[in-house]
Amino acid sequence: MTIAGIPFDFVLFALTLTGVALLHHHVLKVAVTGLVVITLYKLLFSPFPTGAGVAGLVAHVGHEWVIVANLFALLVGFALLANHFERSHLPALLPQVLPDDWKGGFVLLALVFVLSSFLDNIAAAMIGGTIAAAVFKKRVHIGYLAAIVAASNAGGAGSVVGDTTTTMIWIAGGSPLQVLDAYIAAVPALLFFGVIAARQQHAYQPIVKDAAHGIQVDGVRLTIVAAILISAIGANVYFNLRHPEVLDHVPVIGLAVLLAIVVTAAWRQPDWDLVPDAVKGSVFLLSLVLCASMMPVEKLPVASWQTALGLGVVSAVFDNIPLTSLALHQGGYDWGFLAYAVGFGGSMIWFGSSSGVALANYFPEARSVGQWLRQGWHVAVGYMIGYFVLLAVLGWHPEPLHRAAAAAEAAAPASAAATVSQ
Repeated sequence: MTIAGIPFDFVLFALTLTGVALLHHHVLKVAVTGLVVITLYKLLFSPFPTGAGVAGLVAHVGHEWVIVANLFALLVGFALLANHFERSHLPALLPQVLPDDWKGGFVLLALVFVLSSFLDNIAAAMIGGTIAAAVFKKRVHIGYLAAIVAASNAGGAGSVVGDTTTTMIWIAGGSPLQVLDAYIAAVPALLFFGVIAARQQHAYQPIVKDAAHGIQVDGVRLTIVAAILISAIGANVYFNLRHPEVLDHVPVIGLAVLLAIVVTAAWRQPDWDLVPDAVKGSVFLLSLVLCASMMPVEKLPVASWQTALGLGVVSAVFDNIPLTSLALHQGGYDWGFLAYAVGFGGSMIWFGSSSGVALANYFPEARSVGQWLRQGWHVAVGYMIGYFVLLAVLGWHPEPLHRAAAAAEAAAPASAAATVSQ
Protein backbone atom coordinates (compact mmCIF):
# COMPACT_ATOMS: atom_id res chain seq x y z
CA MET A 1 0.00 0.00 0.00
CA THR A 2 1.29 3.45 -0.93
CA ILE A 3 0.14 7.04 -0.51
CA ALA A 4 1.37 9.39 -3.26
CA GLY A 5 3.99 6.77 -4.07
CA ILE A 6 5.22 6.56 -0.45
CA PRO A 7 4.97 3.12 1.21
CA PHE A 8 2.43 3.19 4.05
CA ASP A 9 5.11 1.84 6.39
CA PHE A 10 6.87 5.22 6.18
CA VAL A 11 3.60 7.06 6.75
CA LEU A 12 3.06 5.16 10.00
CA PHE A 13 6.64 5.83 11.08
CA ALA A 14 6.29 9.53 10.25
CA LEU A 15 3.09 9.70 12.33
CA THR A 16 4.94 8.06 15.23
CA LEU A 17 7.78 10.59 15.04
CA THR A 18 5.26 13.45 14.78
CA GLY A 19 3.52 12.16 17.89
CA VAL A 20 6.84 12.05 19.74
CA ALA A 21 7.57 15.62 18.65
CA LEU A 22 4.17 17.01 19.65
CA LEU A 23 3.38 14.94 22.74
CA HIS A 24 6.73 15.11 24.51
CA HIS A 25 5.11 14.35 27.88
CA HIS A 26 3.88 11.01 26.52
CA VAL A 27 6.77 9.91 24.31
CA LEU A 28 6.94 6.36 25.70
CA LYS A 29 3.27 5.67 25.01
CA VAL A 30 3.54 7.15 21.53
CA ALA A 31 6.66 5.15 20.64
CA VAL A 32 5.32 1.83 21.93
CA THR A 33 1.96 2.40 20.22
CA GLY A 34 3.75 3.18 16.98
CA LEU A 35 5.80 0.00 17.28
CA VAL A 36 2.69 -2.13 17.87
CA VAL A 37 0.77 -0.55 14.97
CA ILE A 38 3.70 -0.85 12.53
CA THR A 39 4.33 -4.47 13.57
CA LEU A 40 0.68 -5.39 13.03
CA TYR A 41 0.67 -3.65 9.66
CA LYS A 42 3.81 -5.50 8.59
CA LEU A 43 2.34 -8.81 9.73
CA LEU A 44 -0.85 -8.31 7.76
CA PHE A 45 0.05 -6.28 4.70
CA SER A 46 3.78 -5.74 4.18
CA PRO A 47 6.73 -8.13 4.53
CA PHE A 48 9.53 -7.56 7.01
CA PRO A 49 13.06 -7.13 5.62
CA THR A 50 13.60 -10.81 6.50
CA GLY A 51 10.34 -12.15 5.07
CA ALA A 52 6.57 -12.09 5.44
CA GLY A 53 4.27 -13.03 8.30
CA VAL A 54 5.16 -14.44 11.68
CA ALA A 55 8.24 -16.21 10.31
CA GLY A 56 9.53 -12.90 8.95
CA LEU A 57 8.90 -11.20 12.31
CA VAL A 58 10.75 -13.93 14.21
CA ALA A 59 13.69 -13.75 11.81
CA HIS A 60 13.75 -9.97 12.05
CA VAL A 61 13.81 -10.02 15.85
CA GLY A 62 16.56 -12.62 15.70
CA HIS A 63 18.56 -10.27 13.49
CA GLU A 64 18.04 -7.14 15.63
CA TRP A 65 18.11 -8.50 19.17
CA VAL A 66 21.86 -8.05 19.75
CA ILE A 67 21.73 -4.33 18.90
CA VAL A 68 18.61 -3.90 21.04
CA ALA A 69 20.09 -5.77 24.00
CA ASN A 70 23.35 -3.81 23.84
CA LEU A 71 21.57 -0.45 23.74
CA PHE A 72 19.26 -1.44 26.59
CA ALA A 73 22.14 -2.55 28.81
CA LEU A 74 24.23 0.53 28.03
CA LEU A 75 21.41 3.01 28.65
CA VAL A 76 20.51 1.44 31.99
CA GLY A 77 24.10 0.73 32.99
CA PHE A 78 25.42 4.20 32.22
CA ALA A 79 22.56 5.81 34.16
CA LEU A 80 23.88 3.96 37.22
CA LEU A 81 27.45 4.90 36.27
CA ALA A 82 26.51 8.60 36.13
CA ASN A 83 24.97 8.31 39.59
CA HIS A 84 28.16 6.71 40.95
CA PHE A 85 30.12 9.60 39.44
CA GLU A 86 27.80 12.20 40.94
CA ARG A 87 27.94 10.56 44.40
CA SER A 88 31.73 10.49 44.27
CA HIS A 89 31.47 14.28 44.89
CA LEU A 90 34.12 14.97 42.26
CA PRO A 91 31.71 17.09 40.12
CA ALA A 92 31.15 19.38 43.12
CA LEU A 93 34.87 20.23 43.13
CA LEU A 94 35.12 21.02 39.41
CA PRO A 95 33.98 24.67 39.72
CA GLN A 96 37.39 25.34 41.24
CA VAL A 97 39.07 24.05 38.07
CA LEU A 98 36.82 25.34 35.27
CA PRO A 99 37.02 28.99 34.15
CA ASP A 100 34.30 31.04 35.82
CA ASP A 101 32.84 32.68 32.70
CA TRP A 102 31.37 31.22 29.50
CA LYS A 103 34.70 29.59 28.73
CA GLY A 104 34.07 27.17 31.61
CA GLY A 105 31.04 25.81 29.78
CA PHE A 106 33.07 25.45 26.60
CA VAL A 107 35.88 23.61 28.40
CA LEU A 108 33.31 21.15 29.74
CA LEU A 109 31.99 20.49 26.21
CA ALA A 110 35.56 19.96 25.01
CA LEU A 111 36.05 17.47 27.84
CA VAL A 112 32.96 15.54 26.73
CA PHE A 113 34.31 15.59 23.15
CA VAL A 114 37.65 14.10 24.25
CA LEU A 115 36.05 11.51 26.55
CA SER A 116 33.84 10.29 23.73
CA SER A 117 36.86 9.55 21.55
CA PHE A 118 37.65 6.53 23.72
CA LEU A 119 34.45 6.00 25.75
CA ASP A 120 31.00 5.12 24.52
CA ASN A 121 29.21 8.36 23.61
CA ILE A 122 26.39 7.54 26.04
CA ALA A 123 28.86 7.42 28.92
CA ALA A 124 30.54 10.66 27.81
CA ALA A 125 27.19 12.46 27.58
CA MET A 126 26.06 11.20 30.98
CA ILE A 127 29.33 12.24 32.63
CA GLY A 128 29.04 15.64 30.97
CA GLY A 129 25.44 16.02 32.10
CA THR A 130 26.33 15.04 35.65
CA ILE A 131 29.11 17.63 35.79
CA ALA A 132 26.84 20.28 34.23
CA ALA A 133 24.16 19.64 36.85
CA ALA A 134 26.75 20.21 39.58
CA VAL A 135 28.53 23.29 38.25
CA PHE A 136 25.32 24.99 37.06
CA LYS A 137 23.22 24.09 40.12
CA LYS A 138 20.93 21.89 38.00
CA ARG A 139 19.84 24.87 35.87
CA VAL A 140 21.06 23.71 32.47
CA HIS A 141 19.91 25.45 29.29
CA ILE A 142 18.35 23.16 26.70
CA GLY A 143 20.70 24.58 24.08
CA TYR A 144 23.59 23.50 26.28
CA LEU A 145 22.10 20.02 26.75
CA ALA A 146 21.90 19.73 22.95
CA ALA A 147 25.56 20.77 22.82
CA ILE A 148 26.56 18.08 25.34
CA VAL A 149 24.92 15.46 23.13
CA ALA A 150 26.52 16.95 20.02
CA ALA A 151 29.95 17.01 21.68
CA SER A 152 29.63 13.35 22.68
CA ASN A 153 28.61 12.33 19.16
CA ALA A 154 31.18 14.53 17.41
CA GLY A 155 33.96 13.24 19.65
CA GLY A 156 33.11 9.65 18.84
CA ALA A 157 32.79 10.22 15.08
CA GLY A 158 36.50 9.96 14.39
CA SER A 159 37.26 6.98 16.62
CA VAL A 160 36.50 3.35 15.90
CA VAL A 161 35.71 2.80 19.60
CA GLY A 162 33.78 6.05 20.08
CA ASP A 163 30.50 5.20 18.37
CA THR A 164 28.55 2.13 17.27
CA THR A 165 28.57 3.27 13.63
CA THR A 166 32.35 3.78 13.50
CA THR A 167 32.81 0.41 15.17
CA MET A 168 30.67 -1.10 12.40
CA ILE A 169 33.00 0.45 9.79
CA TRP A 170 35.98 -1.01 11.65
CA ILE A 171 34.42 -4.49 11.81
CA ALA A 172 33.64 -4.32 8.09
CA GLY A 173 37.33 -3.80 7.33
CA GLY A 174 37.85 -0.07 7.67
CA SER A 175 41.12 1.30 8.95
CA PRO A 176 41.03 3.60 12.02
CA LEU A 177 42.84 6.15 9.82
CA GLN A 178 39.92 6.19 7.37
CA VAL A 179 37.52 7.15 10.15
CA LEU A 180 39.99 9.61 11.73
CA ASP A 181 39.29 12.10 8.92
CA ALA A 182 35.95 12.83 10.61
CA TYR A 183 37.75 14.97 13.20
CA ILE A 184 38.54 17.54 10.50
CA ALA A 185 34.79 18.17 10.48
CA ALA A 186 34.07 17.49 14.16
CA VAL A 187 36.52 20.03 15.60
CA PRO A 188 35.20 23.11 13.71
CA ALA A 189 31.65 21.94 14.48
CA LEU A 190 32.53 21.87 18.19
CA LEU A 191 34.13 25.31 18.01
CA PHE A 192 30.94 26.72 16.48
CA PHE A 193 28.16 25.15 18.54
CA GLY A 194 30.32 24.94 21.67
CA VAL A 195 30.98 28.68 21.93
CA ILE A 196 27.35 29.59 21.28
CA ALA A 197 25.99 26.99 23.72
CA ALA A 198 28.48 28.02 26.41
CA ARG A 199 27.38 31.64 26.07
CA GLN A 200 23.73 30.56 26.24
CA GLN A 201 24.43 28.68 29.44
CA HIS A 202 26.43 31.52 30.98
CA ALA A 203 23.56 33.94 30.37
CA TYR A 204 21.06 31.43 31.80
CA GLN A 205 23.09 30.18 34.80
CA PRO A 206 26.80 30.95 35.24
CA ILE A 207 29.18 28.46 36.79
CA VAL A 208 29.09 28.55 40.57
CA LYS A 209 32.80 29.14 41.05
CA ASP A 210 33.19 28.43 44.75
CA ALA A 211 32.82 24.76 45.60
CA ALA A 212 31.29 23.80 48.93
CA HIS A 213 33.79 23.40 51.76
CA GLY A 214 34.58 20.09 53.40
CA ILE A 215 33.84 17.92 50.37
CA GLN A 216 35.55 14.54 50.42
CA VAL A 217 35.89 12.69 47.13
CA ASP A 218 34.76 9.08 47.34
CA GLY A 219 37.65 7.26 45.68
CA VAL A 220 35.84 3.93 45.75
CA ARG A 221 32.99 5.26 43.61
CA LEU A 222 35.48 6.76 41.15
CA THR A 223 37.20 3.37 40.98
CA ILE A 224 33.83 1.76 40.24
CA VAL A 225 33.21 4.28 37.43
CA ALA A 226 36.62 3.46 35.97
CA ALA A 227 35.97 -0.30 36.27
CA ILE A 228 32.67 -0.03 34.40
CA LEU A 229 34.21 2.06 31.61
CA ILE A 230 37.23 -0.23 31.30
CA SER A 231 34.88 -3.23 31.05
CA ALA A 232 32.99 -1.61 28.18
CA ILE A 233 36.13 -0.51 26.31
CA GLY A 234 37.93 -3.80 26.95
CA ALA A 235 35.06 -5.92 25.67
CA ASN A 236 34.67 -3.72 22.60
CA VAL A 237 38.37 -3.74 21.66
CA TYR A 238 39.00 -7.41 22.50
CA PHE A 239 36.13 -8.83 20.50
CA ASN A 240 36.68 -6.45 17.57
CA LEU A 241 40.31 -7.56 17.30
CA ARG A 242 40.04 -11.24 18.23
CA HIS A 243 36.48 -12.46 17.65
CA PRO A 244 34.46 -9.88 15.66
CA GLU A 245 31.95 -12.56 14.63
CA VAL A 246 30.80 -12.85 18.26
CA LEU A 247 29.57 -9.25 18.21
CA ASP A 248 26.85 -10.23 15.73
CA HIS A 249 25.45 -12.89 18.06
CA VAL A 250 26.08 -11.83 21.67
CA PRO A 251 25.60 -8.36 23.28
CA VAL A 252 29.02 -8.59 24.89
CA ILE A 253 29.54 -4.85 25.50
CA GLY A 254 26.26 -4.41 27.34
CA LEU A 255 26.81 -7.61 29.30
CA ALA A 256 30.29 -6.43 30.32
CA VAL A 257 28.84 -3.18 31.68
CA LEU A 258 26.07 -4.92 33.65
CA LEU A 259 28.50 -7.51 35.02
CA ALA A 260 30.85 -4.76 36.21
CA ILE A 261 27.96 -2.98 37.95
CA VAL A 262 26.83 -6.16 39.73
CA VAL A 263 30.35 -7.15 40.81
CA THR A 264 31.24 -3.69 42.13
CA ALA A 265 27.93 -3.37 44.02
CA ALA A 266 29.66 -5.14 46.90
CA TRP A 267 31.88 -2.03 47.34
CA ARG A 268 29.23 0.65 46.87
CA GLN A 269 25.58 0.03 46.10
CA PRO A 270 24.34 1.87 43.02
CA ASP A 271 21.07 3.77 43.28
CA TRP A 272 18.77 1.01 42.08
CA ASP A 273 15.81 3.42 42.25
CA LEU A 274 17.10 4.95 39.01
CA VAL A 275 16.54 1.75 37.07
CA PRO A 276 12.76 2.14 36.36
CA ASP A 277 13.20 5.55 34.69
CA ALA A 278 16.26 4.30 32.79
CA VAL A 279 14.26 1.31 31.58
CA LYS A 280 11.46 3.59 30.38
CA GLY A 281 13.92 5.71 28.44
CA SER A 282 15.49 2.59 26.96
CA VAL A 283 12.15 1.15 25.88
CA PHE A 284 11.31 4.46 24.20
CA LEU A 285 14.50 4.53 22.14
CA LEU A 286 14.41 0.85 21.31
CA SER A 287 10.82 1.16 20.11
CA LEU A 288 11.94 3.79 17.60
CA VAL A 289 14.98 1.71 16.63
CA LEU A 290 12.77 -1.31 15.93
CA CYS A 291 10.26 0.82 14.01
CA ALA A 292 13.09 2.16 11.84
CA SER A 293 14.52 -1.32 11.30
CA MET A 294 11.21 -2.50 9.80
CA MET A 295 11.07 0.22 7.16
CA PRO A 296 11.44 -0.98 3.54
CA VAL A 297 14.81 0.69 3.00
CA GLU A 298 16.51 -1.68 0.60
CA LYS A 299 19.02 0.67 -0.97
CA LEU A 300 20.43 4.17 -0.72
CA PRO A 301 20.95 6.75 -3.45
CA VAL A 302 24.23 6.59 -5.36
CA ALA A 303 27.14 7.17 -2.99
CA SER A 304 28.31 10.80 -3.11
CA TRP A 305 29.13 13.62 -0.73
CA GLN A 306 25.56 14.86 -1.15
CA THR A 307 24.19 11.46 -0.16
CA ALA A 308 26.43 11.29 2.92
CA LEU A 309 25.36 14.81 3.92
CA GLY A 310 21.71 13.76 3.61
CA LEU A 311 22.27 10.60 5.65
CA GLY A 312 23.43 12.77 8.54
CA VAL A 313 20.22 14.78 8.42
CA VAL A 314 18.10 11.62 8.15
CA SER A 315 19.96 10.20 11.17
CA ALA A 316 18.22 12.79 13.33
CA VAL A 317 14.96 10.83 12.97
CA PHE A 318 16.04 7.47 11.55
CA ASP A 319 18.28 4.98 13.33
CA ASN A 320 21.82 5.41 12.00
CA ILE A 321 22.75 1.76 12.50
CA PRO A 322 20.71 0.36 9.55
CA LEU A 323 21.75 3.38 7.47
CA THR A 324 25.41 2.59 8.14
CA SER A 325 24.83 -1.07 7.37
CA LEU A 326 23.28 -0.18 4.00
CA ALA A 327 26.17 2.18 3.20
CA LEU A 328 28.73 -0.51 4.01
CA HIS A 329 26.92 -2.98 1.78
CA GLN A 330 26.66 -0.45 -1.05
CA GLY A 331 30.26 0.81 -0.85
CA GLY A 332 31.68 3.77 -2.74
CA TYR A 333 31.82 6.14 0.24
CA ASP A 334 34.52 8.29 1.72
CA TRP A 335 34.35 6.68 5.15
CA GLY A 336 35.51 9.73 7.07
CA PHE A 337 32.57 11.69 5.67
CA LEU A 338 30.13 8.89 6.44
CA ALA A 339 31.46 8.47 10.00
CA TYR A 340 30.98 12.17 10.71
CA ALA A 341 27.55 12.34 9.08
CA VAL A 342 25.88 9.36 10.72
CA GLY A 343 27.74 9.84 14.00
CA PHE A 344 26.98 13.54 14.47
CA GLY A 345 23.67 13.86 12.62
CA GLY A 346 21.52 12.33 15.35
CA SER A 347 22.39 15.23 17.67
CA MET A 348 19.99 17.54 15.84
CA ILE A 349 16.96 16.06 17.67
CA TRP A 350 17.00 14.71 21.22
CA PHE A 351 15.82 11.21 20.27
CA GLY A 352 18.09 11.03 17.22
CA SER A 353 20.88 9.36 19.20
CA SER A 354 21.14 7.08 22.22
CA SER A 355 23.21 9.70 24.08
CA GLY A 356 20.38 12.22 23.60
CA VAL A 357 17.83 9.80 25.03
CA ALA A 358 20.10 8.98 27.98
CA LEU A 359 20.60 12.66 28.78
CA ALA A 360 16.88 13.37 28.42
CA ASN A 361 16.23 10.71 31.07
CA TYR A 362 18.39 12.83 33.41
CA PHE A 363 16.94 16.18 32.21
CA PRO A 364 13.28 15.52 31.26
CA GLU A 365 12.82 19.13 30.12
CA ALA A 366 14.91 18.24 27.05
CA ARG A 367 12.11 16.03 25.67
CA SER A 368 10.70 18.75 23.49
CA VAL A 369 11.62 18.70 19.84
CA GLY A 370 10.51 22.32 19.43
CA GLN A 371 12.65 23.55 22.31
CA TRP A 372 15.61 21.43 21.17
CA LEU A 373 15.45 22.85 17.65
CA ARG A 374 14.88 26.46 18.74
CA GLN A 375 17.46 26.59 21.52
CA GLY A 376 19.90 24.06 20.03
CA TRP A 377 19.84 25.44 16.47
CA HIS A 378 23.61 25.83 16.59
CA VAL A 379 24.03 22.04 16.51
CA ALA A 380 22.45 21.73 13.04
CA VAL A 381 24.43 24.71 11.74
CA GLY A 382 27.61 23.29 13.29
CA TYR A 383 26.96 20.00 11.50
CA MET A 384 26.82 21.78 8.15
CA ILE A 385 29.90 23.91 8.88
CA GLY A 386 31.94 20.87 9.89
CA TYR A 387 30.84 18.88 6.86
CA PHE A 388 31.80 21.57 4.35
CA VAL A 389 35.10 22.24 6.11
CA LEU A 390 35.93 18.55 5.63
CA LEU A 391 34.85 18.75 1.99
CA ALA A 392 36.99 21.85 1.40
CA VAL A 393 40.08 20.47 3.17
CA LEU A 394 40.17 16.89 1.89
CA GLY A 395 37.59 16.67 -0.87
CA TRP A 396 35.43 13.62 -1.50
CA HIS A 397 37.65 10.56 -2.09
CA PRO A 398 35.68 7.29 -1.98
CA GLU A 399 37.82 4.25 -1.32
CA PRO A 400 37.34 0.60 -0.43
CA LEU A 401 37.56 -0.51 3.17
CA HIS A 402 41.25 -1.27 3.72
CA ARG A 403 41.00 -4.80 5.10
CA ALA A 404 38.51 -5.74 2.37
CA ALA A 405 40.82 -4.27 -0.30
CA ALA A 406 43.83 -6.07 1.14
CA ALA A 407 41.94 -9.36 1.09
CA ALA A 408 40.99 -8.81 -2.55
CA GLU A 409 44.59 -8.04 -3.48
CA ALA A 410 45.82 -11.13 -1.67
CA ALA A 411 43.25 -13.28 -3.45
CA ALA A 412 44.14 -11.94 -6.91
CA PRO A 413 47.60 -13.59 -7.23
CA ALA A 414 46.24 -16.88 -5.95
CA SER A 415 43.45 -16.73 -8.51
CA ALA A 416 45.93 -15.91 -11.29
CA ALA A 417 48.21 -18.78 -10.24
CA ALA A 418 45.28 -21.17 -10.30
CA THR A 419 44.39 -20.05 -13.82
CA VAL A 420 47.98 -20.52 -15.06
CA SER A 421 48.22 -24.00 -13.54
CA GLN A 422 45.12 -25.03 -15.42
